[in-house]
Amino acid sequence: MLVSNVSLSGCAEFNSALCAGAGEGHLGGGSYRTTLSPTGHLVVAVCLGFIGTFGLVNNLLVLVLFCRYKMLRSPINLLLMNISISDLLVCVLGTPFSFAASTQGRWLIGDGGCVWYGFANSLCGIVSLISLAVLSYERYSTMMTPAEADSSNYRKISLGIVLSWAYSLLWTVPPLFGWSHYGPEGPGTTCSVDWTAKTANNISYIICLFVFCLIVPFMVIVFCYGKLLYAIKQIFPVSRDASHFFLHFSGM
Repeated sequence: MLVSNVSLSGCAEFNSALCAGAGEGHLGGGSYRTTLSPTGHLVVAVCLGFIGTFGLVNNLLVLVLFCRYKMLRSPINLLLMNISISDLLVCVLGTPFSFAASTQGRWLIGDGGCVWYGFANSLCGIVSLISLAVLSYERYSTMMTPAEADSSNYRKISLGIVLSWAYSLLWTVPPLFGWSHYGPEGPGTTCSVDWTAKTANNISYIICLFVFCLIVPFMVIVFCYGKLLYAIKQIFPVSRDASHFFLHFSGM
């Protein structure tokens, strides 16, 4: 009883929407409790402020350079622009809200804002990861089949960009319609997919998200760059032997 009263009194400092299920110890099907002190929230706010500002300035600079200098508008750089745009959207649509929440020690924009925050950040994060996988595959295919590579093939790269957003939407929209859900996480100043609920509905989504949005793109990246490293190792000994032969032949 004492623990319950303490939890409820601590919850009074937070948004009422977040505390609706405090008496039962659940929020949207998952356990929830505040774990940060005011000092902890301040430290998080400072870190988020730095990360958000640096990310905003850095990605804006990349986009400005891409738009200003025509020589940078190559197909491969389109993928880099896609990553910069997704990161920039996180800095604009996500970080300011978590920063403000951390300064106040509570979520500030209600349940709808929490769902939007979780969806937008998940969408952009998966887009960045899938874009990195597409980038690694493009480098791999260019290296392994140079005769078929076409540096002006914007259609192939544009298709990869569209697929990265479509694939991300495929896995971030389901929580909006009942397959798991978006809600508060950690100290209650950020929102994401509910990682803690033990229902079959939630666990099945988490497993699929982990496999198809982390393991699969990660394995693609490892495979492609692993093949590239292997190919480079096969080339270097030949180049070294050729240089020794040239030096010996030239009498040096």
